[in-house]
Amino acid sequence: MHRIGFDGEKYLAMQSEQIEARRQQFGGKLYLEFGGKLFDDMHASRVLPGFTPDNKIVMLSSMADEVEVVMVVSARDLARNKLRADLGIPYDADVLRLIDAFRSYGLYVGSVVLSHMTDDNKQAKAFKRKLEKLGMKVFRHVPIKGYPHDVAHIVSDAGYGRNEYVETTRDLVVVTAPGPGSGKMATCLSQLYHDHQRGIRCGYAKYETFPVWNLALDHPVNVAYEAATADLDDVNMIDPYHLSAYGERAVNYNRDVEIFPVLNLLFERLTGSSPYKSPTDMGVNMVGYAIADDEVCCEASRQEVIRRYYKALVHERKDALDPVVSDRIALLMGQLGLSTHDRPVVAPALEAEKRTKAPAAALQLPDGRIVTGKTSALLGSSSSVLLNALKALAGIPDKLKLLAPETIAPIQTLKTEHLGSQNPRLHTDEVLIALSVSANANPAAKAVLEELRHLRGCDVHTTVILGPVDEGIFRSLGVNVTSEPVYQTRNLYRKR
Repeated sequence: MHRIGFDGEKYLAMQSEQIEARRQQFGGKLYLEFGGKLFDDMHASRVLPGFTPDNKIVMLSSMADEVEVVMVVSARDLARNKLRADLGIPYDADVLRLIDAFRSYGLYVGSVVLSHMTDDNKQAKAFKRKLEKLGMKVFRHVPIKGYPHDVAHIVSDAGYGRNEYVETTRDLVVVTAPGPGSGKMATCLSQLYHDHQRGIRCGYAKYETFPVWNLALDHPVNVAYEAATADLDDVNMIDPYHLSAYGERAVNYNRDVEIFPVLNLLFERLTGSSPYKSPTDMGVNMVGYAIADDEVCCEASRQEVIRRYYKALVHERKDALDPVVSDRIALLMGQLGLSTHDRPVVAPALEAEKRTKAPAAALQLPDGRIVTGKTSALLGSSSSVLLNALKALAGIPDKLKLLAPETIAPIQTLKTEHLGSQNPRLHTDEVLIALSVSANANPAAKAVLEELRHLRGCDVHTTVILGPVDEGIFRSLGVNVTSEPVYQTRNLYRKR
């Protein structure tokens, strides 16, 4: 059984109370920036066991009649075809996916903001046309010279004044994005500037998740967040404004600390005074109060740091990059006293590879048992470990063959002779399909398929970089996968 360390219901109740308090504080329109993922927050669910990926959107759906969602996506991210790492899809596709998801919960998505927009960005222009053809309102926000340091210029007609004004119809405006660095806060601040020009009373707050302000700077939950954002140059730090104002240590991160003077000056210019004394004050973050078992969350966070390290290594290997991000995460691992072998599935996978002299994989079951899978003529190591894990969960003897060679052979023939595949071994999706076909006549196959749901939250390590099919199947099953930064073959061209 996976241990629970976080009280999701307590968290949502406290967050709801805090949001209502902020609305009452400003007494008008509230722009609520959502830090982190609003939907499918996989990082939070991994480091805070008990936090469900849809926690936040469930809370918002309870006040759907009052909420309007504004999506923000960076034109720069569109130009470089940035992928959402946990889902493996580009940001433009994720914007559409998120809009559909919000609507499925009864939430109104009013518009999309393209931030950092320039006239030469062809990808962003094409996405704008696509959104408009789909009936979405789209607004352009441009890069501002001197941002975020030239406060006087930013808070002027030559700064925020150049951005298109996002017309909203409801009093609680949730501003969210596919990922970090998209321009959510800048969008909120720009709206405050424009609303003031129009005589509209409004305020700003941030629905924050990480870093957790009332946990220590070196708490594993906060270190895991720093590892997750290592590619953004984000650094957790003690909030100097909070320390000065209250004599209290609070954890924030560099981008919020950098932008705080802008927010402060904006409020001062618009209302005569700022409601906030520190970046931490801006946040609505009750995460620290809802941790029910600190050690469970600490261990989950340590494992996440190691996973992030392997993910960075693989990314750098695939794109032939210098080890900048992995080196940063390695420092964080050292800070926590971790090595790769503190991930329980690493050593068994490497030992299986050494023993069989072929790629191997290891999977840790919910009860702590570890099963391994080897490469054979019929199955790849991912398919093998998946089958072995399901058999272990169903209590089926390891020696029992769920898929007979005569069942697999026709699939291999189809792949190699008709579909042009050079790899006759069955991928994980093909294994699951074969099991499904056999389930009606084979009680054992039916039994193992019923155990699929128990793989969610389990960990796998493979000794070679996975192909997109196997990686996608593990992701769909909710399995946390890491791989050694090694390719199975020396081929130069690889299907991505």
